[in-house]
Amino acid sequence: MSDTSNIPPECPMHTQPAAPSPPPECPMHVDAKVASVPSPPPECPMHADVKPAVIASPPPECPMHAGNTDVPPLDPANMMPPANQQPSPDQPFPLNTERVQSNIPRGGTDGTWQYPSEQMFWNAMLRKGWRWEKDSLSQQDMSHIIRIHNFNNENAWQEVIKWEKFRGSDTENVKLMKFGGKAAEYSPRARFRALLGYDLPFDRHDWIVDRNGKHVRYIIDYYDVGDENGYKTGEFVELDVRPAFDSLDSAIQRSRAACLRWAHGAVSYFRKTKEGLRTKED
Repeated sequence: MSDTSNIPPECPMHTQPAAPSPPPECPMHVDAKVASVPSPPPECPMHADVKPAVIASPPPECPMHAGNTDVPPLDPANMMPPANQQPSPDQPFPLNTERVQSNIPRGGTDGTWQYPSEQMFWNAMLRKGWRWEKDSLSQQDMSHIIRIHNFNNENAWQEVIKWEKFRGSDTENVKLMKFGGKAAEYSPRARFRALLGYDLPFDRHDWIVDRNGKHVRYIIDYYDVGDENGYKTGEFVELDVRPAFDSLDSAIQRSRAACLRWAHGAVSYFRKTKEGLRTKED
């Protein structure tokens, strides 16, 4: 064991001196206080005194403005805007604005549905993308179109009433609630007929019928029979009206009707065959 009594005082190995105090500028100086975070400048968005910016209200003419009433709402009964009786730009001739009252009772009211005027029908066709060509239509043609339109709707309603009577409903309380066109959506029945070689319908409507408080959907397919002379008489359209397969009741009624049609066709066939045999024997 070595003797340490002769180690000079200035030797680093001598008794350890106290740790020197760090300079004042040192962040670890014991006298240094923790520096406070400087406050952001007033123009800074994070400044405590700056309030959040208020979102400006949209201009009154904006469709999203709460107070905007310029955009007319659609009628939920037929998904159509309010009646437009104003002539369209570049319309080649004036059209009648008179509307005819139908015989179809309107649901929720004591009255009947009202048919569109010639001007309303013209504007509706333009809204759906139709564009007239010079000399393609005359004022008299529009009168024929409106007459055929009304004639077909009256016939379609009579077919609905036949179905309701076949079911045993009280037809006095059967009314048309609303309707809509689905020309681009072929019904399953129309597609099946097309597979058998028949033409597809040129139009389709879905009617919602109020049957004593219960809503029933009917499908109406419009077929062109190919009779050009029928354009002026309204007899060039064949209607296929039936209740949609939306309920067990509708399925039963359509099944009953199909069986009766098949039975009637079979009886007629056998009668004609029997009469033909008798004619040959005579």
